[in-house]
Amino acid sequence: MNQPDLGLKVTELRQQKGFTQEELAEKCEISPRTIQRIEGGEVDPRSYTLQCLSDSLEFDFMQENSTNENLWITILHLSSIFCIFIIPLLIWSWKKNQSYKIDKQGRQVLNFQITMTLALFAALFLLMIAPAALIFMDEASLSALENTPIFIILTLCLPMPLILIGIFCTYQGVVNAMRALSDNPVRYVLSIPFIK
Repeated sequence: MNQPDLGLKVTELRQQKGFTQEELAEKCEISPRTIQRIEGGEVDPRSYTLQCLSDSLEFDFMQENSTNENLWITILHLSSIFCIFIIPLLIWSWKKNQSYKIDKQGRQVLNFQITMTLALFAALFLLMIAPAALIFMDEASLSALENTPIFIILTLCLPMPLILIGIFCTYQGVVNAMRALSDNPVRYVLSIPFIK
């Protein structure tokens, strides 16, 4: 892992563990200024320092896996096409401790997937309400309604929210996979940040 991702990950893990910079420096037997410079992205730490950070923060900073990282990031983003948050959840849970990018982008994918899953459930609920309303209509009103162009248009439009959600998820997954592979910022529109 290279800077600035390394510094960001050290800061994040240190804060998760509840360590101050001084406490982490004491555990690693290095100066607090070195921790500050690593977290600020000013220096690349030596292998000994990196190993001490790995042991103290319980994260493998030594692993170099940029090709595998790109593969897993691509799979994460393309899993958005299926609108099933289980796939990115499994990948993120398995790989988040091996790469800062997988951890960060995995959260973005999960937030998007959870948001889209909720939107799908809302669309399905609306889809179930429309036929239920027809059950309570009397036969004369129902037969008069069935022959109108508005009824035909409404019937054809009922599955549109599901289709639009599917197209939107596919677009977001493909575009963000391409952004991630070219090291551009990843953005999921309409995503609610459930996982921070």
